[in-house]
Amino acid sequence: MEATNGSNETAVQATARDMKTMGDGEGTAEENSTMKVWIAVDESDGSFYALEWALKHLFAHHDADKESPFAITVVHVQPPFQPTYTALPVGPVLFATSGMRDSVVKAEEESAAKILARASELCDQHKIKVEYLVLRGNPKEMLVEAVDQMDIDLLVVGSRGLGQIKRAVLGSISDYCAHHAKCPVLIVRPMKV
Repeated sequence: MEATNGSNETAVQATARDMKTMGDGEGTAEENSTMKVWIAVDESDGSFYALEWALKHLFAHHDADKESPFAITVVHVQPPFQPTYTALPVGPVLFATSGMRDSVVKAEEESAAKILARASELCDQHKIKVEYLVLRGNPKEMLVEAVDQMDIDLLVVGSRGLGQIKRAVLGSISDYCAHHAKCPVLIVRPMKV
Protein backbone atom coordinates (compact mmCIF):
# COMPACT_ATOMS: atom_id res chain seq x y z
CA MET A 1 0.00 0.00 0.00
CA GLU A 2 1.12 3.50 -0.67
CA ALA A 3 1.73 5.96 2.12
CA THR A 4 0.58 9.52 1.63
CA ASN A 5 2.48 12.73 2.34
CA GLY A 6 5.48 10.92 3.79
CA SER A 7 3.66 9.79 6.94
CA ASN A 8 2.60 6.33 8.02
CA GLU A 9 -0.98 7.13 6.99
CA THR A 10 -2.17 4.94 4.12
CA ALA A 11 -4.18 6.22 1.18
CA VAL A 12 -7.27 4.55 2.64
CA GLN A 13 -6.78 6.24 6.01
CA ALA A 14 -6.35 9.62 4.33
CA THR A 15 -9.50 9.08 2.27
CA ALA A 16 -11.43 7.99 5.36
CA ARG A 17 -10.20 11.05 7.24
CA ASP A 18 -11.22 13.35 4.39
CA MET A 19 -14.65 11.79 3.95
CA LYS A 20 -15.69 11.68 7.63
CA THR A 21 -17.56 14.64 9.04
CA MET A 22 -15.72 17.10 11.21
CA GLY A 23 -16.68 17.62 14.83
CA ASP A 24 -17.39 15.22 17.64
CA GLY A 25 -17.92 12.21 15.38
CA GLU A 26 -21.65 12.20 15.99
CA GLY A 27 -23.59 12.47 12.74
CA THR A 28 -27.07 13.84 12.35
CA ALA A 29 -30.02 11.46 12.46
CA GLU A 30 -30.23 11.76 8.66
CA GLU A 31 -26.55 10.80 8.22
CA ASN A 32 -26.92 7.85 10.60
CA SER A 33 -29.92 6.52 8.65
CA THR A 34 -28.07 6.62 5.31
CA MET A 35 -26.80 3.23 4.22
CA LYS A 36 -23.29 3.46 2.77
CA VAL A 37 -22.92 1.10 -0.18
CA TRP A 38 -19.78 0.55 -2.22
CA ILE A 39 -19.88 -1.13 -5.62
CA ALA A 40 -16.47 -2.32 -6.79
CA VAL A 41 -15.71 -2.18 -10.51
CA ASP A 42 -12.78 -3.14 -12.67
CA GLU A 43 -12.40 -3.80 -16.38
CA SER A 44 -14.26 -7.12 -16.21
CA ASP A 45 -17.76 -7.65 -17.55
CA GLY A 46 -18.63 -9.37 -14.27
CA SER A 47 -18.07 -6.19 -12.27
CA PHE A 48 -20.25 -4.14 -14.62
CA TYR A 49 -22.94 -6.79 -14.48
CA ALA A 50 -22.83 -6.44 -10.67
CA LEU A 51 -23.08 -2.65 -10.96
CA GLU A 52 -26.06 -2.84 -13.29
CA TRP A 53 -27.74 -5.52 -11.17
CA ALA A 54 -27.33 -3.40 -8.03
CA LEU A 55 -28.68 -0.29 -9.77
CA LYS A 56 -31.73 -2.22 -11.01
CA HIS A 57 -32.49 -4.29 -7.91
CA LEU A 58 -31.22 -2.38 -4.89
CA PHE A 59 -31.66 1.29 -5.70
CA ALA A 60 -34.31 1.63 -8.40
CA HIS A 61 -37.24 1.56 -5.99
CA HIS A 62 -36.67 4.87 -4.24
CA ASP A 63 -38.51 8.05 -5.22
CA ALA A 64 -36.23 10.22 -7.36
CA ASP A 65 -37.80 13.38 -5.85
CA LYS A 66 -36.87 12.37 -2.30
CA GLU A 67 -33.46 12.16 -0.68
CA SER A 68 -32.00 8.70 -1.25
CA PRO A 69 -31.50 6.54 1.86
CA PHE A 70 -28.29 5.29 0.22
CA ALA A 71 -24.86 6.85 -0.14
CA ILE A 72 -23.59 4.94 -3.17
CA THR A 73 -19.94 4.96 -4.18
CA VAL A 74 -18.50 3.22 -7.22
CA VAL A 75 -14.96 2.16 -6.30
CA HIS A 76 -12.13 1.13 -8.58
CA VAL A 77 -8.87 -0.17 -7.12
CA GLN A 78 -5.92 0.36 -9.43
CA PRO A 79 -3.22 -2.28 -8.82
CA PRO A 80 0.22 -0.74 -8.34
CA PHE A 81 2.78 -0.85 -11.14
CA GLN A 82 5.05 -3.82 -10.55
CA PRO A 83 7.73 -4.35 -13.16
CA THR A 84 8.50 -7.99 -13.74
CA TYR A 85 12.01 -9.30 -13.50
CA THR A 86 13.23 -12.70 -14.54
CA ALA A 87 15.39 -14.76 -12.24
CA LEU A 88 16.36 -17.12 -15.03
CA PRO A 89 19.66 -16.55 -16.83
CA VAL A 90 18.04 -16.71 -20.27
CA GLY A 91 18.82 -13.26 -21.52
CA PRO A 92 19.12 -9.64 -20.61
CA VAL A 93 17.17 -8.44 -17.58
CA LEU A 94 14.74 -5.63 -18.31
CA PHE A 95 14.56 -2.81 -15.77
CA ALA A 96 11.83 -0.22 -15.71
CA THR A 97 13.14 3.26 -16.44
CA SER A 98 11.47 6.34 -14.98
CA GLY A 99 10.03 7.16 -18.42
CA MET A 100 8.60 3.67 -18.70
CA ARG A 101 7.13 3.94 -15.20
CA ASP A 102 5.56 7.32 -16.05
CA SER A 103 4.04 5.85 -19.22
CA VAL A 104 2.57 2.93 -17.29
CA VAL A 105 1.14 5.23 -14.59
CA LYS A 106 -0.43 7.43 -17.26
CA ALA A 107 -1.92 4.36 -18.96
CA GLU A 108 -3.27 3.15 -15.59
CA GLU A 109 -4.90 6.54 -14.96
CA GLU A 110 -6.48 6.50 -18.43
CA SER A 111 -7.73 2.95 -17.81
CA ALA A 112 -9.28 3.99 -14.48
CA ALA A 113 -10.92 7.01 -16.15
CA LYS A 114 -12.43 4.75 -18.85
CA ILE A 115 -13.74 2.32 -16.24
CA LEU A 116 -15.33 5.12 -14.21
CA ALA A 117 -16.77 6.75 -17.36
CA ARG A 118 -18.42 3.44 -18.27
CA ALA A 119 -19.77 3.16 -14.70
CA SER A 120 -21.00 6.76 -14.84
CA GLU A 121 -22.95 6.04 -18.04
CA LEU A 122 -24.73 3.12 -16.36
CA CYS A 123 -25.57 5.19 -13.29
CA ASP A 124 -26.84 8.07 -15.46
CA GLN A 125 -29.06 5.66 -17.43
CA HIS A 126 -30.67 4.54 -14.16
CA LYS A 127 -30.84 8.14 -12.88
CA ILE A 128 -29.05 7.21 -9.68
CA LYS A 129 -26.63 9.63 -8.07
CA VAL A 130 -23.32 8.09 -7.05
CA GLU A 131 -19.85 9.17 -6.04
CA TYR A 132 -16.67 7.75 -7.54
CA LEU A 133 -13.46 6.73 -5.82
CA VAL A 134 -10.15 5.34 -7.11
CA LEU A 135 -7.78 3.63 -4.69
CA ARG A 136 -4.32 2.23 -5.40
CA GLY A 137 -3.01 -1.08 -4.14
CA ASN A 138 -3.86 -4.75 -4.09
CA PRO A 139 -7.60 -4.78 -4.92
CA LYS A 140 -8.50 -7.50 -2.40
CA GLU A 141 -6.65 -5.93 0.50
CA MET A 142 -7.59 -2.35 -0.33
CA LEU A 143 -11.31 -3.09 -0.57
CA VAL A 144 -11.35 -4.93 2.76
CA GLU A 145 -9.24 -2.30 4.52
CA ALA A 146 -11.25 0.59 3.10
CA VAL A 147 -14.72 -0.79 3.90
CA ASP A 148 -13.59 -1.52 7.45
CA GLN A 149 -12.03 1.90 8.03
CA MET A 150 -14.86 3.85 6.41
CA ASP A 151 -17.70 1.93 8.09
CA ILE A 152 -19.32 0.83 4.84
CA ASP A 153 -22.63 -0.99 5.32
CA LEU A 154 -22.58 -3.13 2.15
CA LEU A 155 -19.96 -4.03 -0.44
CA VAL A 156 -21.16 -5.23 -3.86
CA VAL A 157 -18.66 -7.12 -6.03
CA GLY A 158 -18.93 -9.07 -9.24
CA SER A 159 -17.80 -12.59 -9.87
CA ARG A 160 -15.72 -13.50 -12.90
CA GLY A 161 -16.76 -17.13 -12.69
CA LEU A 162 -13.25 -18.51 -12.28
CA GLY A 163 -13.06 -22.27 -11.97
CA GLN A 164 -11.74 -23.89 -8.81
CA ILE A 165 -8.19 -24.23 -10.11
CA LYS A 166 -7.93 -20.65 -11.40
CA ARG A 167 -9.51 -19.32 -8.21
CA ALA A 168 -6.98 -21.29 -6.11
CA VAL A 169 -4.01 -20.08 -8.17
CA LEU A 170 -5.05 -16.50 -8.96
CA GLY A 171 -7.20 -15.84 -5.93
CA SER A 172 -10.65 -14.37 -6.08
CA ILE A 173 -11.39 -10.81 -5.03
CA SER A 174 -15.01 -11.68 -4.23
CA ASP A 175 -14.02 -14.71 -2.10
CA TYR A 176 -11.40 -12.70 -0.25
CA CYS A 177 -13.83 -9.87 0.48
CA ALA A 178 -16.55 -12.28 1.59
CA HIS A 179 -14.19 -13.90 4.10
CA HIS A 180 -12.34 -10.83 5.38
CA ALA A 181 -14.59 -7.76 5.17
CA LYS A 182 -16.43 -6.80 8.35
CA CYS A 183 -19.51 -5.65 6.43
CA PRO A 184 -21.93 -7.79 4.41
CA VAL A 185 -20.65 -8.59 0.91
CA LEU A 186 -23.03 -9.14 -1.98
CA ILE A 187 -21.44 -11.20 -4.74
CA VAL A 188 -23.30 -10.88 -8.02
CA ARG A 189 -22.73 -13.68 -10.49
CA PRO A 190 -23.71 -13.29 -14.14
CA MET A 191 -26.57 -15.49 -15.22
CA LYS A 192 -25.47 -18.58 -17.11
CA VAL A 193 -26.82 -18.82 -20.61
